[in-house]
Amino acid sequence: MAKGYWVAHVDVHDMDRYKNYIAANGAAFSEYGATFLVRGGQKEVREGQMRSRTVVIEFKDFATAKACYDSIAYQDAKALRDPVSTGDMEIIEGYAG
Repeated sequence: MAKGYWVAHVDVHDMDRYKNYIAANGAAFSEYGATFLVRGGQKEVREGQMRSRTVVIEFKDFATAKACYDSIAYQDAKALRDPVSTGDMEIIEGYAG
């Protein structure tokens, strides 16, 4: 079975307040078995334009990745993130080949 992933590219406008989101999202990620593969870190853009922060989170499957995003716990955390950041995020099914 293919894993599910969140891939997010984010510009944070107020890191102090964004830390509230980071603290709050842990409950949902723990409940849905999320594993951070990339959480910020050093990067070098080789093509195109990207936002300043990249996050990749792995879930056991695509359905679990979607369920985590739709959960009340995550939506409550997201409400803390939205006013202090701008981003693009997709939930994508991994390659099981």
